[in-house]
Amino acid sequence: MTYWQAILLAIVEGLTEFLPVSSTGHMIITSALLGITATPFTKLYLVVIQLGAILSVLVVYWRRFFQSVDFYLKLLVAFLPIVVVGLLLKKHIDALLESVTVVALMLVVGGVVLLFVDKWFPQEQQEQGGRPVTTPNYREAFIIGLFQCIAVVPGVSRSAATIIGGLTQKLTRRAAAEFAFFLAMPTMTAAAAKDLLDYYQEATEQGIQLGDLFSHDEVMQLLVGNVVAFVVALLAIRLFVNFVAKYGFRAFGVYRIIIGGILLLLIGLKINLQLV
Repeated sequence: MTYWQAILLAIVEGLTEFLPVSSTGHMIITSALLGITATPFTKLYLVVIQLGAILSVLVVYWRRFFQSVDFYLKLLVAFLPIVVVGLLLKKHIDALLESVTVVALMLVVGGVVLLFVDKWFPQEQQEQGGRPVTTPNYREAFIIGLFQCIAVVPGVSRSAATIIGGLTQKLTRRAAAEFAFFLAMPTMTAAAAKDLLDYYQEATEQGIQLGDLFSHDEVMQLLVGNVVAFVVALLAIRLFVNFVAKYGFRAFGVYRIIIGGILLLLIGLKINLQLV
């Protein structure tokens, strides 16, 4: 993977991490289109650079993290389901990360769902019973966490699954989106830590010393990738919240269906064998 490829992937990550379009799916697609070979490092890179993107949440919403211990306890409750599912299905999830076909299918399916989300959860109804982002109770936080588990399938979108989970619990669009942002922090931090640990263990089994775990270029790619993802996500996060609060999710559904449909067509016609 070249520096330019690493930077492009980081831009894609920053733009899509908080959109209901699947950031992982878009990075897998981008990797395939760029002809990036799937290696242990490139797989690790796709996960670790998400840390840079989610740090933008801490910058944009820093005041929320000083509100109460209750806020953190609810995030913990919402986080627990994905821990269990992630540990149980880690190998299967890793296998799916190599499939552009799975991503394309899930983009279409998720897109169809997003076409109807605004009708299922009218904003007027949500606002009448809606609450600020920090006030779902523990049962509601746990249910939102269960929805996040659906996103272990690449292309589903962790953001979309979690936001929809929030809407089912009567949160407003803005509140559901912001809770999804907050929940991304422990989720993606844990995912990156687990992947780094696995990467280290596999390397040591091959006799590689800690100092030789990453080459100089790989270290620089990880650093630059996280910085780029952070800056781009910082610019994108508020635009997304304002757009969703005003217009809803239909546009994202249409986008997902178009992109997923094009990919399925390419795969079906084998126009680009790199996508199969």
